[in-house]
Amino acid sequence: MCPAGRAGAFQPQSQDAQLDLEVSEFHEETTVKFSELSEELLWEYIDSGEPMDKAGGYGIQALGGMLVEHVRGDFLNVVGFPLNHFCKKLVELYSLPRREDLRRVKHDSIPPVDTFENLSDVEGSGSDPAQGDDGGGHGRAEADGDRTQAPAGPQGTDSHGTGESPPPFPAGLLELIDGFKASKALFVACKLNVFDVLKVDGPLKAVDIAGKIDASVCGTERLLDVCVALGLLEKTDRGYRNTELADVHLASDGEYSLHSLAMHSNDHFWSLFTDLELAVREGASAAFGRKAEEPVQSKHKTLQFMRAMHGFAMLTARQVATAFDLSQFTSACDLGGCTGALARALTQEYPRLKVTVFDLPEVIEHVTCFQPEGRRTDRISFMPGDFFKDDLPEADLYILSRILHEWPDDKVCELLSRVSSRCKPGGGILVAEKILEDKPAARGSLPASLNLLVRTQGRERGLPEYRGLLERHGFRDVRLAHAGDRLDVMLGTRASPP
Repeated sequence: MCPAGRAGAFQPQSQDAQLDLEVSEFHEETTVKFSELSEELLWEYIDSGEPMDKAGGYGIQALGGMLVEHVRGDFLNVVGFPLNHFCKKLVELYSLPRREDLRRVKHDSIPPVDTFENLSDVEGSGSDPAQGDDGGGHGRAEADGDRTQAPAGPQGTDSHGTGESPPPFPAGLLELIDGFKASKALFVACKLNVFDVLKVDGPLKAVDIAGKIDASVCGTERLLDVCVALGLLEKTDRGYRNTELADVHLASDGEYSLHSLAMHSNDHFWSLFTDLELAVREGASAAFGRKAEEPVQSKHKTLQFMRAMHGFAMLTARQVATAFDLSQFTSACDLGGCTGALARALTQEYPRLKVTVFDLPEVIEHVTCFQPEGRRTDRISFMPGDFFKDDLPEADLYILSRILHEWPDDKVCELLSRVSSRCKPGGGILVAEKILEDKPAARGSLPASLNLLVRTQGRERGLPEYRGLLERHGFRDVRLAHAGDRLDVMLGTRASPP
């Protein structure tokens, strides 16, 4: 494939009050060679959605770089614009200031564009009209590169003469715009088990890693360099190696691994969020009525979901367990408790407490895969059942951790009614959810707010709404505590019937 960039530059010339243009045209040719690609890999790339808006069907600066074996020519020409050639043409068209006349200004980072436009100011020069000021406050470039400087500060004009200074460089906004690329790079690295390979054998060169993950050397190296830029890997003379963060949270075998959570986000939520625009325009039901979510039925999908939930629960369980003093309770029932991560944290914190994990039969079937070796679980029991249909186990404390946001109001009321009828006066209910706030971005609530757009049933709620729901079903003295940046915990007490 030979992308050809076509561009032009012109220099205005004024003669007899008429504007003449000197036009220069050029083209740039770059050759891109792709590796021998399997049909499976091509479909993986297509399913990522990346090639759908690309003129050549791939993005070399993103995931598409993994498909490329080598490039001959200007890399930026493939990305979209032959910058190097264009700059050379500008040099031919315009007279540059003499090097000795340039003012030396030290910058900690790349300065904004308007700074470059003032680089031709002579050291110590001012806004003397004799040096070329046109009387309107604008400096005019002379043949030898000398230019007067416009007044500094808010009253100064920018290069376009608008009378306004340019806004601050929006670095955070640009990071946000490119954020999806970083997420996808992380997901691909997890899917290719890059962090597992480096945890066992690192440091390794890119060619060795490529052989272990069955990928092209060029693509692997680009992906590894992205992971270095993201702070997930380190690059040394000996090769690439995991950071401590990657060893702990991205290798799949760690106790606090989020590898499966990343895979669940890639395989499940990524496809849902591609329909976000349709969900906003027409509602979630309309969007996902056309592309219904695949039910979690197979053993593989069930285990992937459980591993994703387990990884997050392991990071938050102790914070949830200690958000309030629960020592007055001797028995608890964790509804939808999945692998029992929270139950283990509760029994470790409260020696008198016995916990029953109540979840669907297909979940309970696989909980043995998540039981830590050498740790006693005699105060934890697992019971299969559907909390909307089956009798709930008897307990002093009922726990709903990350359950209620999955359901609409009518189902939440139905579940709370069942809990309330089973809970004795003086008993309690512990609810762990991400509470929507007035300023959601302050504590990471924004992604949670977006989740409601890709769910056909559940939604996020604020504290007044949760408190109202609990009080409506007989729970009083509802208190709130924060369990880190990702969860809030509410504790309510079952009141005596009137």
